[in-house]
Amino acid sequence: MKGKCQTLEQYNFTKRHIFAVSAYKKSPYLRACIKSLLAQSVKSDIIICTSTPNSYIKDIADEFNIRLYIRQGIPCMAKDWNFACKKAGKGLVTIVHQDDLYCKDYVKTLLFMKERYPDMGLFTTASISIKGGSLIDFGEANIIKKILRLPLRLKWFSHTLFIKRLSISFGNPVICPSCTYDKDIYGDLYFNPTYNFVLDWDMLLRLSSKKGRWICIEKPLIMYRIHDDSATKRSIADSSRTTEESVMFDRLLPYPVSQIIKRAYRRAYNAYL
Repeated sequence: MKGKCQTLEQYNFTKRHIFAVSAYKKSPYLRACIKSLLAQSVKSDIIICTSTPNSYIKDIADEFNIRLYIRQGIPCMAKDWNFACKKAGKGLVTIVHQDDLYCKDYVKTLLFMKERYPDMGLFTTASISIKGGSLIDFGEANIIKKILRLPLRLKWFSHTLFIKRLSISFGNPVICPSCTYDKDIYGDLYFNPTYNFVLDWDMLLRLSSKKGRWICIEKPLIMYRIHDDSATKRSIADSSRTTEESVMFDRLLPYPVSQIIKRAYRRAYNAYL
């Protein structure tokens, strides 16, 4: 599977990629997010999708001359992501969370790995957390996730069900906004509206049984923002995260093992408080 070229500069990128930004209400971080996408060293298409249309989102779309798509109906994270994915069309699709920032070589590295591993169905990276204006690279949660992602470092075996399933069985270490999916391999994606927090983990579990190599780059290529209005923090406050993660562990592990892992995994919640 290894390509002949060894450096990023030697690759002729031909695969289509698009950033589909899922915008919600009036995030003060949306403009910075868009700017990080526009500043990529290799340019990609960008669209904005929302189920909460307002003048703030429209003005940003107009300012940067980005197509804006509006979903009718009650706001729902899963339905909003499904809508964004549908509007993105075929090829490589990144569902962008409006609060986060993408490092300038995210797309360049993505396309490099796609050229090197044509069967790559999922691309993901490590992240740096932004919390209270500070950057956190080696916090407890980040270290745990790096350990859980170790199976994916075996790129020549990361097309197998065993490696893909192993990487998500003891928690979900895959940073959701860092993920790019190849719809030419997976077809239409479906995030399950039953879930409010583990919808990406549930998606990974379903994709693990399909063809498609998972490639993880441990270089942080996104900055994941933690703040009081984040969906992650709300899910901890209302206990939906605990409930939904419990369901996932029971799906993935024998019951006695899942009970132990649940207690250990909850220690990571402090990183979001």
